[in-house]
Amino acid sequence: MQQAIHLLKTRALMAGVAGVALMTAVPVAAFAQTAAPAPAPAAQDDTVTVVVTAQKREQRLQDVPIVVTTLSAKLLQDAGVKDIKDMQILTPGLTVTSTQNETLTTARIRGVGTVGDNPGLESSVGVVIDGVYRPRNGVGFGDLGEMERIEVLKGPQGTLFGKNTSAGVINIITKKPSFTFGADGEATFGNYGAQGYAASVTGPIVNDLVAGRLYIAKRSHDGYTDVDTGVGPRTLKSDQDQDFTTIRGQLLFTPNSDSEIRVIGDFSHRDEYCCVAVQTLTGPTGAAINALAGGHGVAATANPDARLAYSNRDTHQVVRDGGVSVEGNFKVGAFGGSTFTTITGIRDWKATNGQDLDYSGADILYRKDNGDFNVRFKTFSQELRLAGATDKLNWLVGAFYVKEDMTRADSYVYGSAYEPYLGLLLSSQVTGTQDPTFVSKLTGRPYGTNFAAGAQARDHYTQSDESYALFTNNSWKVTEAVELTMGLRYTHEKKDMTALYTNSDSGAGCAAGLQKYGQAAAIMQAKGGNVTQSVIAGANPYWAGAIAAGKAPTLVGALCPFWSNPAFNNRRVSDSKANSNLSGTLKAAWHLNPTAMLYVSYARGYKAGGFNLDRAQTGITPDTDLTFAPETVDSYEVGLKTSLFNDALAVNVTAFDQRYQNFQLNTFLGTAFVVESIPSLTSKGFDADMYWRTPVPGLSFQGGISYADTKYGNFTAADLDNPAHFPGLSLLPGAQVSFAPKWTSSAALTWGHTFGNLRTSANLTAKYTSDYNTGSDLVPYKSQESYTLVNGRLSIGAADRSWTVEIWGQNLTDVNYRQVVINAPLQGTGFQSTVQTAGSNPGTYYNKSLDSNTYDAFLGAPKTYGVTLRVKY
Repeated sequence: MQQAIHLLKTRALMAGVAGVALMTAVPVAAFAQTAAPAPAPAAQDDTVTVVVTAQKREQRLQDVPIVVTTLSAKLLQDAGVKDIKDMQILTPGLTVTSTQNETLTTARIRGVGTVGDNPGLESSVGVVIDGVYRPRNGVGFGDLGEMERIEVLKGPQGTLFGKNTSAGVINIITKKPSFTFGADGEATFGNYGAQGYAASVTGPIVNDLVAGRLYIAKRSHDGYTDVDTGVGPRTLKSDQDQDFTTIRGQLLFTPNSDSEIRVIGDFSHRDEYCCVAVQTLTGPTGAAINALAGGHGVAATANPDARLAYSNRDTHQVVRDGGVSVEGNFKVGAFGGSTFTTITGIRDWKATNGQDLDYSGADILYRKDNGDFNVRFKTFSQELRLAGATDKLNWLVGAFYVKEDMTRADSYVYGSAYEPYLGLLLSSQVTGTQDPTFVSKLTGRPYGTNFAAGAQARDHYTQSDESYALFTNNSWKVTEAVELTMGLRYTHEKKDMTALYTNSDSGAGCAAGLQKYGQAAAIMQAKGGNVTQSVIAGANPYWAGAIAAGKAPTLVGALCPFWSNPAFNNRRVSDSKANSNLSGTLKAAWHLNPTAMLYVSYARGYKAGGFNLDRAQTGITPDTDLTFAPETVDSYEVGLKTSLFNDALAVNVTAFDQRYQNFQLNTFLGTAFVVESIPSLTSKGFDADMYWRTPVPGLSFQGGISYADTKYGNFTAADLDNPAHFPGLSLLPGAQVSFAPKWTSSAALTWGHTFGNLRTSANLTAKYTSDYNTGSDLVPYKSQESYTLVNGRLSIGAADRSWTVEIWGQNLTDVNYRQVVINAPLQGTGFQSTVQTAGSNPGTYYNKSLDSNTYDAFLGAPKTYGVTLRVKY
């Protein structure tokens, strides 16, 4: 039934598109004869004229053969947008989520984006701020300051924006300095103790030669989630708070009418606690955890709506980000008049985090915030472009270089409850008892020395990435109505990595257990599998019994996860990888008349390959090959852009078909984080956007709808780089991709009017998202139901905007939605060791009725509200 409804919706929309195309193809005079009488010509303020730079030059949105959702500065302010996560409410087809900390923020367009938190994977959705590329989505997550506009470009944009834009680009343009003096300030107060202060000043410094702009902001709020701290040592009773400061300074030099140089420097600092997770389903292991935490381990009965998490360890995060960019634009007389552009960027970003790895009040496994868990990106980028135009040709050639140095430290620290918890789990499986000392019975080591509290796995990674590219993008007016665009980009890059893995205890518990297991196995073989005789001959009775019962692999897996595996101790790995790629685009646009444009396009996108920067093992053997292949996409689009009623209404509709090869997937398979190249993925659907200055004075509407049927292709174990990974991925073949809702729609209604010396305005913004799965392994318990978010804002102030008071609310209906659902580490098993012939998913390795996992969720922000005072001079 649901598919039938969706089919009817699709056919209705396509019929509507055909109708619009038919109307707009008719000459304007004929249209006037058959349509209702046209209204009087609208004033300039009543037209929809949107300018974008999606093709690295200023164009009317309606003339660009690309799907672009553009968000103006006013709309961003009215909707309360401060960062890229906020902006998703205004953009259908865009999903932005965070997991264990806010630096692990991922954007997805049309259901496609980077899956996983491994920094070795580059972004599928590029983030570009004032022409400077950011190496990962999380690096671009922060206060965006004073914005001119944001452009969300959907589909591969590699020709002009580079290698890691295979799904799209978020292009952020901030306000330039002005030669007219101005100053702004704001103060915000809200629930959850929210406070925000921002101020900016701009104006001339040296006559009309140099102008400047300075922006400073500080924002904070208390935690959105309550925390039961269990056995401690954590004392903070809330989490998911905010406390950051940012400063951004600019200088604009205009030495003459043919030259402009813009220098931007920025720095931001975050000191916060994020993120805990709440139980959505508590498995059988919950009883053992609660026993070790005095009843404060996990929720006995999961209730995510209570927003209560369990965490005995801190989630402290400190993020520092800073950089300088210089953009120069110079008109040159060569080639009949052209513009030379240079953009240089230098950036340094570092995040240091702490984490409660077991997401419980018991002291099992954690990461310290002392620098043992951090990542740093140091980036230098340089772009050069030369562009010009004649009556028939718009041309552009360019070169791009980027050098990215990344360092990463990772750690897993045993808590005081790690060994007894493992003992309780394993003894219940082998002997049917609850014995916290059972690990010692498997290893022969004294209790408390197998996984001693404070012992840890600690790793250090480096990766150097150097990339060069040459590109061109050219549009030729074949006739006054027909324009062809061709773009090409050649990219060459080289990556070098090193890894050093260490274990402070040399993996003592695992090593001792493997020794006892090996002895027992040899004796059992000699005794023909007779347990009694084997024990008499010296075999460890618990291992002998486990071998006879077929449970030995379970014990080995529990004693030797990647963080305790002695095979990693002092292991060093180094590797190098080079790739070259030719990508590009071909577009044809037909201006049916002055108000309508039909276009078709093809684009090939590219996302770099790389290295898995995590411990990876198959069984208990470290993986020797950590590389993964580049990801590519072929995208086909057919679109119609229309401007109606004297440009008061713009309606744009595009159908797309995207086909990905070697889709990069990072997922946790129970014993290791792995990166696999899924052979194929397709995303098919349509985008529709509307911009409308309504006949009602001061009332405008912006909205859209996106349908994306994004699925994995069918594949088997033999199609994977490592066939042993298939059991944990067996739900994927032919299934809808994670974080890929089929339907999303957004709407923003804004009204403003001046009454004498007072101006009032109102904004209501909403986004609907259909159901989707939040887990990279597509386990059913990780699903999120459909939901709608609503934001609102009312304001009153002086007509000249010298002061304004705003009352605002975000997530007004207080929807409790799940950003990401995970299976809690060491707390159950989901996938089975054999193919399931019955149950919820026959033919796969998953059976819902046998799933013993505890599942936790990272929740989205709750309802927030407050008041903002703005002043302007």
